[in-house]
Amino acid sequence: MLNFAIQTARDAGRILLERFGRAMQISRKGDIDLVTEADLAAERMIVERIRSYFPRHAILAEESGVSAARDAGPSEWRWIIDPLDGTTNYSHGYPCFCVSIALERAGEIIIGVVYDPVREELFAAEQGAGATLNGRRIRVSEIGDLNSALVCTGFPYDVRERRQFARNFANFIMHAQSVRRDGSAALDLACVASGRFDGFWEDFRQAPLNVNTNQLGRSFGEAPVYSESALQGLKLWDVAAGMLLIREAGGRVTNSNGALLTTDMTETQFVASNGLIHDDMLRILAL
Repeated sequence: MLNFAIQTARDAGRILLERFGRAMQISRKGDIDLVTEADLAAERMIVERIRSYFPRHAILAEESGVSAARDAGPSEWRWIIDPLDGTTNYSHGYPCFCVSIALERAGEIIIGVVYDPVREELFAAEQGAGATLNGRRIRVSEIGDLNSALVCTGFPYDVRERRQFARNFANFIMHAQSVRRDGSAALDLACVASGRFDGFWEDFRQAPLNVNTNQLGRSFGEAPVYSESALQGLKLWDVAAGMLLIREAGGRVTNSNGALLTTDMTETQFVASNGLIHDDMLRILAL
């Protein structure tokens, strides 16, 4: 199934590149969050392919919401899909975006793939088998001092109302070597796994979608409607593949209390690192 996820991510990335830089139809899921026709086209392809090859698997996709397995009861298998992570970048012609596909079995992520079609970089991981970039094994960095670390984050859509986020951001600027914000959490996590970044943090808030999740076609025809509370942080489709990549590359993923994160998390602070600077990052977030 790893090869299936890899090929599907590559094909979705091809769809994104074909439309990149062209005039396109853009809809809004809220005051700031966007969805493009490329999101919908890539997701349609991914979902249809999963339905064809794995009809008994459930799906959680960013644009179409939650879908149960076809012709079956509850499934222990669930595909978690972000067809275009970095939509704002993409819609502005900024070449920092990716496809993220993960497979969960019985509550554990067992496959994770993040594909950057611009750089043709394919990050992949399988539970217990390590993580790779274009087929070569990757490991997290060996930076052990936060003062020498390059860390990254993402801005929540309601950042103007988040005093805690501004405080955390300022504290990391003062204590890390440097801070980046590239606009694609899935790529950020892949960069932590490959040692390019040493750590990552951002608010995670998984909220129900106000969409008929049993009617995928409706979601593909128009952007689903999200409650404002659902737009206030990372979602599972942003981080599922990246979580496995980092763990398989020797890193650490927790909440701000140091507890391991699972796919049923709701509201938490998402913290990922090479493991060596993790406690220092937690300390900064507690200030």
